Amino acid sequence: MRQENGNQGDLFGETPRGNGSIADANGAFDSSPSPPRLRRLGKHGRIRIGTSGYSFADWVGTFYPPRTPRGKMLDEYVRHFDVVEINASYYRIPEAKMFERMEAKTPAGFEFVVKLFKGMTHEVEDDASMYRAFADSVEPLKDAGKFVGYLAQFPWKFKNSSEAKEHLRFLRKRFVDDPFFVEFRHDSWIEEETFKLLEENGISYCAVDEPSLKGLIPPLVAATTDTGYVRLHGRNARNWWGKGGGDRYDYDYNDEELSEWARKLLDLEEKATKVYAFFNNCHAGHAARNAELMIGMLGEELG
Repeated sequence: MRQENGNQGDLFGETPRGNGSIADANGAFDSSPSPPRLRRLGKHGRIRIGTSGYSFADWVGTFYPPRTPRGKMLDEYVRHFDVVEINASYYRIPEAKMFERMEAKTPAGFEFVVKLFKGMTHEVEDDASMYRAFADSVEPLKDAGKFVGYLAQFPWKFKNSSEAKEHLRFLRKRFVDDPFFVEFRHDSWIEEETFKLLEENGISYCAVDEPSLKGLIPPLVAATTDTGYVRLHGRNARNWWGKGGGDRYDYDYNDEELSEWARKLLDLEEKATKVYAFFNNCHAGHAARNAELMIGMLGEELG
């Protein structure tokens, strides 16, 4: 379970709408065979939808079959999605063996995005061995042709400044040979100079959906490379700053909100050769349900 989310909420029991239903009308898990598959989403088949992480205790019983052990969650996840964002790497430097095991559980064509270790984005450590170890860990994914790139998610305190821009360039040089996605949390970054900086350094801007609160990033979509990237965190304004006593990622998108983002993804698809969107509202399984609803809105499955 991801520590930053603290996902221990109630199990969702609604019947998903759209393709690849999870539950029947009574809320029971649909355990009928469902082989791994790739999906062609969007007008041009360039969009892929997944979730930020897959190993959550509160997904068991509705999204995952009852009593699914943690070690079998990825086996179930690939029955529904063809890409995942790995967030466990934020908490510790991963080992190559971890990614070897993950890769072995996924079908051909499945893809992984790997989130950078917090020492690179939140604590800003400058240890060459740390960066080498991190890069070495993803080699099994690269060898299998399943590695999409790195996600650098910066905290709200990482504000637009000359020092912050220099650190951004520093990180890009550390991973210069691989696709690199950057998520900002502070709205000081939303200026023309930022997007120019990203374009010049081959960094993909990560668009976000989050509460409409002072200082946060607005739902602005932009393509600064040939790959578009979106993370949907939910709009839980009450708990975003930890004052409401709940999980900031406890949010279930409604159809209107999902349709709004479906249109944004289609617009982004016109500007990019590939678009990735990940639902990070993982509390109580909202992310998995919302991701499947989005898939239903965006297109047909490939056999």
